[in-house]
Amino acid sequence: MSLTQEQRAAIDATTHAAMVAALVKPGQDIIQQLTPGKANALHMAVGASGEAGELLDAIKRFVIYNKPLDRENVVEEMGDLEFYIEGLRAELGICREETLTANKFKLLGKRYASGSYSDAQAIARADKA
Repeated sequence: MSLTQEQRAAIDATTHAAMVAALVKPGQDIIQQLTPGKANALHMAVGASGEAGELLDAIKRFVIYNKPLDRENVVEEMGDLEFYIEGLRAELGICREETLTANKFKLLGKRYASGSYSDAQAIARADKA
């Protein structure tokens, strides 16, 4: 999509803060639309995100800083991730088997149809076409 000179000028004249203020969904609107189920789903997703960060940090210490793998901590963080993911699945009415089947279909049925990894298939992302 190409922009006209007027559109470019308007974009250039807009500060990032003004753009965010104009485009952000008001918190009050979010609160008014919130249900207990949506609140629980958000809690589970935020929890999973936090635990993923903690797992990433543990792996960073192992890989980047060459520290011994803190296996006990990694197992703990993976367990925490499982907790939040299972909670999210339960809230959304999605079973673990459904997610695993969908993942296998995406990876083996589309992205890596050859049945093995290749950089070319990873870059092409056939599942996104």
